[in-house]
Amino acid sequence: MPGVSPSQTQFGILMLLAVAAAVGLLVQGAAAICRPRQDCDWAQLAYYRQANAVLPAPSAANPRVVLMGDSITEGWPESRIGAEMGSLFPGKPYVNRGISGQTTPQMLVRFRQDVIALKPTAVVILAGTNDLAGNTGEETLEEIEGNLASMCELARANAIRVVLVSVLPAADYPWAPGRQPIPKIAALNQWLRDYAAANHHSYLDLFTPMATPAGAMRDGLHTGDGVHPSRAGYELMAPLMQKAIEETLGKS
Repeated sequence: MPGVSPSQTQFGILMLLAVAAAVGLLVQGAAAICRPRQDCDWAQLAYYRQANAVLPAPSAANPRVVLMGDSITEGWPESRIGAEMGSLFPGKPYVNRGISGQTTPQMLVRFRQDVIALKPTAVVILAGTNDLAGNTGEETLEEIEGNLASMCELARANAIRVVLVSVLPAADYPWAPGRQPIPKIAALNQWLRDYAAANHHSYLDLFTPMATPAGAMRDGLHTGDGVHPSRAGYELMAPLMQKAIEETLGKS
């Protein structure tokens, strides 16, 4: 090529090779990072997609209720994807849409497909403890509250009644130790109570009957980690939740 020295040609070739190598590394890195559930599907929209697709239409005579939450919701005994909620809610058309480990921003992203699209009469929201554990990064209480308020606003806009459930007691998180959640849980529960009252939602206090005076979960009510309810814990929770749901469905 006229006007181009051999050294310039060699430099150009080296630059092209360097760019190609960098692009290759970026592609490989993206492929390694983008794993189906953990990263690409951050909110786990695919988790209940098939179950949602085959869920029959709700019955007017037996109103549908969706339970939105994390592992505490997903862990209701005998609850299975696409099935009823098990022996603690016999014959009730309650739909479990809890996903283990999730935080309120993830629930907000999937709220339309996992709640609104299922056309329930009411939704029970039990969320926030994984936010305090930092499962998807650091959040302020105001950010957590904003996500919860947004879910409630979406529900109201679609004529879905809301039961807001207190965050359950926890003295620490075994997977994220040292975060001292007790005062944060107390503050978040006070906000939930006040927000529910101000916006005419139902508030279900499960913290008080499950907590020690210090704010930990009572022995025997958890699986040993101080966070997740045992069968006995769910048996305590079930009639209280059933009562809150019935009262909410009975509101005019």
